[in-house]
Amino acid sequence: MSHLFLINLLLAAGFAVIMDQLNLGGLIAGFLIGYAALWITRSLFGATRYFMRVIKLIKLAGTFIWELVVSNFRVLWDVITPTHISRPAVIGVPLDAHSDFEIMVVANIISLTPGTLSLDVSEDRSTLYVHVMFVDDVETARAQIKERIEKHVLEAFR
Repeated sequence: MSHLFLINLLLAAGFAVIMDQLNLGGLIAGFLIGYAALWITRSLFGATRYFMRVIKLIKLAGTFIWELVVSNFRVLWDVITPTHISRPAVIGVPLDAHSDFEIMVVANIISLTPGTLSLDVSEDRSTLYVHVMFVDDVETARAQIKERIEKHVLEAFR
């Protein structure tokens, strides 16, 4: 996978230079065009998971951005309204992530999302303790973290 990713990055940089668009937009456009070119010629590279992994990483980024926007508005609404709707709690979320990298990504996405904060991982690395600002039901909060964050991280990195 890494050689195709490097080729894709080189194609993106080459496109940005040729088009005189050395900015984020030019690099993203170059990456997408390079990805399309590699997709068309995928039979030359043999069996590889690169193409699906890129799509899953984009899906993970989209999910994170969606969660970020929604939680920002929820926290904003709680701050600007006279009555507070927050019901904070610390919950333990059982992890399906096993590697240090997977656990780190899950914990960081949780911490970067307003209204949630990763606190600790159990000694056996099977439970992540999370402070959640809006908890109506503990099981629902656990399921949301597992379904909205951990599932997409595991799909992207496994």
